Amino acid sequence: MRNKFFTTLLFLSLVLNVSVWAETGASPQTNTLAQSETDAGHGEHGTGNGHQETASAHGEAGDDLPLWSVIPFVLILLSIALLPLISHTTEHWWENNNNKLLLSLALGGVSFGILMAHSWGGKIFHTMVFDYIPFIILLAALFYISGGIVLKGDIEATPVNNTIFLIVGTFLASFIGTTGASMLLIRPLLKTNSERKHVVHTVIFFIFLVSNIGGSLTPLGDPPLFLGYLQGVPFVWTFKLFPEMILASGILLVIYFIWDTIMHGKETKKDIRYDHSHRQPIGLEGQVNLIWLLGVILSVAFLNQNYIPAIAEHPFLGFIREAVLIGLIALSKVTSDPKLREKNKFTLGPIQEVAYLFIGIFLTMIPALLLLEHHGKELGITERWQFFWVTGGFSGVLDNAPTYLTFLSLAKGLLGFSNVTQILADPVGEELLKAISVGAVFMGALTYIGNAPNFMVKSVAEENKIKMPSFGGYVVYSFLLLVPTFLLLTWIFFL
Repeated sequence: MRNKFFTTLLFLSLVLNVSVWAETGASPQTNTLAQSETDAGHGEHGTGNGHQETASAHGEAGDDLPLWSVIPFVLILLSIALLPLISHTTEHWWENNNNKLLLSLALGGVSFGILMAHSWGGKIFHTMVFDYIPFIILLAALFYISGGIVLKGDIEATPVNNTIFLIVGTFLASFIGTTGASMLLIRPLLKTNSERKHVVHTVIFFIFLVSNIGGSLTPLGDPPLFLGYLQGVPFVWTFKLFPEMILASGILLVIYFIWDTIMHGKETKKDIRYDHSHRQPIGLEGQVNLIWLLGVILSVAFLNQNYIPAIAEHPFLGFIREAVLIGLIALSKVTSDPKLREKNKFTLGPIQEVAYLFIGIFLTMIPALLLLEHHGKELGITERWQFFWVTGGFSGVLDNAPTYLTFLSLAKGLLGFSNVTQILADPVGEELLKAISVGAVFMGALTYIGNAPNFMVKSVAEENKIKMPSFGGYVVYSFLLLVPTFLLLTWIFFL
């Protein structure tokens, strides 16, 4: 574990060096823009250090990109989807995180070259320094600290108990973030179901509800909403998304309960008796980590330019938050009994996998985001339901934070507004903001890469010997279960 920890630190250092190279290799005009743009900040997908780059700034900073520049992004998605399936050899090769890093750097390097050739070095610098590094540090803090919290005991893995688990996690996600809730609860849920053979569906619904839809009630829940908060959306405004959240969650929880009841009936009588006879009272160990977890939440909420205005003028000051998060990781390490993480079967493998894959995803998606920002108006989006589906569709495969900002800018332009206050003061504008917010948050559940905790939950489940669906297999689940749910939401709320 120690070797993996130092490997990850070395990897982050490499990322920073590559990013500085991109910055120094960019044109002076690009560098000036990168330093002068105002910042909206990001949540779990980048947490508010950097600069919010507008479409007009992009137009000045670099050349328009050809459509074929998205090929590396398509290839990295296909690699995630197909390499575990093509053959036993490719499956075995893909299991090694170092191979994921090699592929990620190779395809990311192609996008790096394309972007540099079109004078987008400043955008690379912004993405890797102000988006990727804060993104990984925040995930690492939530992952490591929650790994020191042990939910003792073992309740029966009945459909009722599993559904209660999902309900608690769904509502908790809005207050400690989808990543925080996912990492806090996935291991206890897996332990509870360790006596059962049919567990995959439980993990999939956990990703739907806890890792995504549940994060819709506060800006702390999911990155796009935190972006909106930094843009001027009041903290409590997101409670207006409660009807959409409760309907989507209710539908999925009912489906889950029926499904789990059927699958519970397929378990052997021996396993059911074993589960019943090995019940243990619920308890909690590692409570000190709850303090450090609260510190992470407060850091994200308050160590940003809303409370430290100087960050807007000097963006690198924003890294005080990342320094605090690293300090909280260190406090968790020195104040926690190492045996707690052993009880959780904790390893750095899942966070290492996310760090390695997402460097390629962050680099290769830059051309896709730039093309979307430059040509979004050509999509002809004017209605609420269109904002809901197009924002959500792109959020399923791109970083939902900049996607949210892109379509928020599109909505402002459509209505002739210049700020979020005007949007909220207009009934039509507020409805568009609801559609954008719900689409960005809910549809992150469509793929494993739609939201960071999706992949982390998958990795933790696989570490616990649960054979999760491939990328394509998961998409089948999401299309069969989520798309009908989202169609109903469209009919009720967005038509």
